[in-house]
Amino acid sequence: MPWKHALRDLSLVVVTLLFWRADAALRHAGGLLPVLVAVIAGSLAAFSAYIVHEWGHFLAARAGGSVVRLPASAAEVFLFNFNSDRNSREQFLIMSCGGFLASALVIAFFLAVLPFPSLASLVAFALTLAGVIATAVLEIPPFVRVWQGAPLPRGGAYASDATQA
Repeated sequence: MPWKHALRDLSLVVVTLLFWRADAALRHAGGLLPVLVAVIAGSLAAFSAYIVHEWGHFLAARAGGSVVRLPASAAEVFLFNFNSDRNSREQFLIMSCGGFLASALVIAFFLAVLPFPSLASLVAFALTLAGVIATAVLEIPPFVRVWQGAPLPRGGAYASDATQA
C-alpha cells in the first residue's frame, strides 16, 4: 500500500474541503477574493477527481492480483507502476476499468453534491470533464487494443521486469 501517497492525497482532500468551506462563506461577498477562492476550490476538486481516478486504477489492480511497483516517495508522479511483464491481459483490463469506474463515480458525485451554478462548482465540473476527456483520449485506445489481443503497453506507468529490478 502506498501509504505516503495516501497521506498526501488525504491532505489534498482536507485542503480542498477547507477551500470549499471558505467558498461557501464568501460566495455572496463582493470583490476579487471570493472569485479567487472559488477558482482554487474548483481546481482543487478537479485535481482530487484525478487522484480518485488514479486510486481507482490502483485498487482495481490490487483486487485483480496485479504485480505493481510502489513508489519510493510521495514525490513520484505515478501512484504505482503496472508490471507489463508479470501481469496478464485480464489484469490490465481490470486495472484500466478501475480508473474508468472511479471517474464515472466522481462525475456522478459532483452532479449530486456540488452547489450549481456556483463558480467553484462550474470550475470543478468543467476541469473534471476536461480531465475525463483527456483520460479517454489517452487510456481508451490502449484498453481497446489490449482487449482485442495486442500486447500490454510499455513505458511511463507501465513497468517491466527490467525497470522494476
